[in-house]
Amino acid sequence: MQARGLASLAGAVILLILAVSAQGAPPNPGVQRYLYVACPGIRNSLEYGGHGLLVFSIDAGHRFLKRIPTAGLDENGKPLNVKGICANASTGRIYISTLKTLQALDLANGDIIWERPYDGGCDRMAISPDGQVIYLPSLEKDHWHVVNAVTGDILARIEPQPGAHNTVFGQDGTKVYLAGLRSRVLKIVDAKTHQVTGEVGPFSDSIRPFTINGRQSLCFVNVNDLLGFEVGDMAAGKVLHRIEVQGFVKGPTKRHGCPSHGIGLTPNEKELWVCDAANSRLHIFDAAAMPPRQLTSIAVRDQPGWITFSSDGRFAYPSTGDVIDVATKTIVARLTDERGAAVHSEKMLEVRFLMDRPLEAADQFGLGRVIVP
Repeated sequence: MQARGLASLAGAVILLILAVSAQGAPPNPGVQRYLYVACPGIRNSLEYGGHGLLVFSIDAGHRFLKRIPTAGLDENGKPLNVKGICANASTGRIYISTLKTLQALDLANGDIIWERPYDGGCDRMAISPDGQVIYLPSLEKDHWHVVNAVTGDILARIEPQPGAHNTVFGQDGTKVYLAGLRSRVLKIVDAKTHQVTGEVGPFSDSIRPFTINGRQSLCFVNVNDLLGFEVGDMAAGKVLHRIEVQGFVKGPTKRHGCPSHGIGLTPNEKELWVCDAANSRLHIFDAAAMPPRQLTSIAVRDQPGWITFSSDGRFAYPSTGDVIDVATKTIVARLTDERGAAVHSEKMLEVRFLMDRPLEAADQFGLGRVIVP
């Protein structure tokens, strides 16, 4: 009887923690929330945070905590561009890709477990929900490597798209979504067979960043030459809507060569946030409406090229290092390093710890998390 009572109490505590977290309220005292930021995450520019994996305390106002040394150097010992970041709490690992290599680090102590080069280089990868497999795009070649996330060994090589680039794993781990820089079609791959099973498109131009909802029924896609995004129906494989940002015009961009490079859903899928480089803005849309309806815009400190969110949806993280309160649409902090210099990166994600052990890892993409209708 006593054992059953203790088990019931433990279950109630866990449910309470999850409920509080889901509401974006202050977390349980035993849970620590950290933002991991890989640098150089803006090309190879060391001015935006130097080199390494920077860790910020979300619970302490996004205060800088430490810099974890990382690999990813060229033959002259200079840091290579960071291309992607992903993590898995169950395996306790965080991964960083550079132009040439993929490295695995221990989340608990920051030690580098391995670093491996891959034929054709590396780009923005995605990890399976169980932390066992990574889909690693080559550096704008035509192939992806399917990698054993534990050892770094290559399990398969597939060539579904020209210009391998952005990669998203579905939440249930059954499908992977692959976008190529020289393709107007989003490919859908079976995660078990590594075979293409479907596609969405063609979109109006080559696909850049994209995101999907939790049910994997819709994709929201940036494309070249569009200030805005397009919406695709995953089941039908067709483009549903083309949305152009109103009230702003396209202009010159520092990077990426397209007006909107960066798009993300809030975890509850109520809002869609879209980057606007030339105007140094984030444009926010009502994602519950279809087509999504433009709501407001937020000015940030530089040209944004990426957007992601905290796992509870409380904070938005554009690549400019601004920390935005999603509810109030106000900037509540700006990331700075140990020297007080501004930190910018297109490669960041949240990791939660419980009793100093990894509990949950978010994603570098702003993915929807609603899995029931």
